[in-house]
Amino acid sequence: MLSVLTALEEADDPEDHREALADLVTELTEAGMDYYYLRALKLSNAGHLAQQSAKLGIAGAVKMISGVCRRFIMRMNAKELLAVTGHIRNLAG
Repeated sequence: MLSVLTALEEADDPEDHREALADLVTELTEAGMDYYYLRALKLSNAGHLAQQSAKLGIAGAVKMISGVCRRFIMRMNAKELLAVTGHIRNLAG
């Protein structure tokens, strides 16, 4: 994660790193959905069918969200890309 952010921040043309940033946002979306939703189901000992149904629904949501995010990221200019990078760094603490 940090290598993608650093590469974008230090690049002469941050727009060359749009694809890598879009991939990172997808990874973070998947990780967040897993942590906040699927983990809770696992901890609650929800049944296998409930967990599989949730995984399927969340996979669809991640696909939709990631597609929208990718389209926006691929249109961003350098200033906007750097703002997204800064936001991700702040989230990481």
